[in-house]
Amino acid sequence: MGFWDFIIGTKKRQVEKFLNKGAVILDVRTQREWDKGHIEDSVHIPLDELNNRVEELKQLNKPIIACCQSGVRSAKAAKFLNLHNIEATNGGGWVSLKEKL
Repeated sequence: MGFWDFIIGTKKRQVEKFLNKGAVILDVRTQREWDKGHIEDSVHIPLDELNNRVEELKQLNKPIIACCQSGVRSAKAAKFLNLHNIEATNGGGWVSLKEKL
């Protein structure tokens, strides 16, 4: 098993763990990106709106799997949510996350 296989496998296990806890998928891409396609039943809050809408996510009382286009913005979102006492992980790009679901 190579390094990247290990990283990808770790992320997949983390996503599975969160899904087993009833996690919500949070898409932090822009409205324009969202309109081109997204994971069914995911919550859409663009990254630049997250600070003002964090209470909405707290009210869900569920873990969060953040996704975006490539995984960069979702990593920022997961870190931000964890700092606000919301259990969150970076699900990476939405297309690859959709394949894991």
